[in-house]
Amino acid sequence: MSDDHGHGHGHDDPHDTTLARIEALSKENVHHAGDHEGPFSLHVLGLGAPGAAVVAEMLKDAPEGFTALAVNIGDGPLAAVRAAAGETPGIVTVDLPIPSRAGLSASLNRYREFLKMEYPRYYWNPNYEPWLPGDLALPGPGELVPRAVAKAIYNCEYYQNQEITTAMEAFAAGVLASDKTPVVVIPFSLGDSIGSGLVVDIARHLSSIKLGRRPWVVGVGITPTTPSAEFFPVINELDCMIDTPKNQGVMAVWGDLYKNPFTGGFFAVPEAPGADVVPGVAKFLSAGGGKDLYESLKALNWLAVPGDQWHPAIRGEQSDKWLNILAVSTLDDAGTLGDLGLVKGFSTEYAEARVFGSGEAAAAAAEAVAGAIGEVATTRVDPVVKTAAGADFVSVVLPRATKLDLEAFVPSRDLYDPLEWDDKLLLHSWILDLGVMLCEPSIRFDGMGGECIWGCACWVVVPHAAIRGESVASPITDAEVAAIATSGAGVAASG
Repeated sequence: MSDDHGHGHGHDDPHDTTLARIEALSKENVHHAGDHEGPFSLHVLGLGAPGAAVVAEMLKDAPEGFTALAVNIGDGPLAAVRAAAGETPGIVTVDLPIPSRAGLSASLNRYREFLKMEYPRYYWNPNYEPWLPGDLALPGPGELVPRAVAKAIYNCEYYQNQEITTAMEAFAAGVLASDKTPVVVIPFSLGDSIGSGLVVDIARHLSSIKLGRRPWVVGVGITPTTPSAEFFPVINELDCMIDTPKNQGVMAVWGDLYKNPFTGGFFAVPEAPGADVVPGVAKFLSAGGGKDLYESLKALNWLAVPGDQWHPAIRGEQSDKWLNILAVSTLDDAGTLGDLGLVKGFSTEYAEARVFGSGEAAAAAAEAVAGAIGEVATTRVDPVVKTAAGADFVSVVLPRATKLDLEAFVPSRDLYDPLEWDDKLLLHSWILDLGVMLCEPSIRFDGMGGECIWGCACWVVVPHAAIRGESVASPITDAEVAAIATSGAGVAASG
């Protein structure tokens, strides 16, 4: 099936279909938009202060058909969006109000009703209790909002049909009414407790419920390069949401409502110390009215679909290599990608740079960026550099990294481990309402992940070692493996 694209072979190994498929990108541009594709419209759900900043930045030169919804707990970043929008239609901001402690407790006590209305297969757990400790004081204006609290504030507003519910419905209606091919983008920061606390639920509500999983929904996560205890549950919740085998382990217990909402893929944008990555993200998303984003997504989808399953209508299932590193720089800085937060020796199949500009500066940037890619990653084929007219910047996409390719992952785990139980709980968000603290071991099923915070049997069918990024213990010993290799016969598994 990999030959369907008409690629002519000539490799040393005639059966190397993987290489043939990669070369179909680098030499045949199979991911470029054809005459039958597009035009596109961009629709952005910006979460937290960084997500709102992306919306405000895009409004400086918004492509035709652009709409946006910016959501935060606190109005400061949202005011900048309104100022940038002026009279531009289709731009909405929602400041989620911090309720009284009694009001929030009353809503959380009804939470099973909310989930049952949303999802008839929801298991009405008789052991349910609100996931927030009863004596937890809510943050005041401007204070840090823990992820578990941000989750509670958003969902209680959403399920009780408050302003965010209406805004979500209007935003989704605008997406579906577009006379172009809509692409939905959700920018946020994995280092922001509000945005990372909201995204795990609001992305599901938008993609799976409001949009029916029809348009591509793309996550864009600004990714810390400095370790933190919070980063460990944040990256693991996304990992169990996007990596298909792990996601199936969650759905096996909790149903397909928890299917990966990022139907278009996920970009990780490494934070640059001392620099603001938001303008670069906005330029990349807006380039060509969304055409360059679309082509990048098409390439990522091409890489994610096995050759023997390829069909133009197939959406690739993500593996543990779901992190697509996106770096954006000026033409002058194209010769270095800086610190992307990747481990030494990172390798991937394919890398693509797009140089937007003209003249000698763009030509020099195009020459420089290929070398810069080689300094941070090895690729199976030479990095591809494409040029186009545009706003004088360079984007680089390094596809298919895992969480273990991020330098911050293991040190963040080391910072997380010694924390007290209550502190760990506040760093989580995604399935706390189901009674599961993802990064802790199951208390009922040995070796599995997801501690039940109510002491019953809530869990996920994901090995705890896989969540921690450790090797999964084999059910047979090394000696038994050696015996099989020697005799060619099977032996009984130990344990």
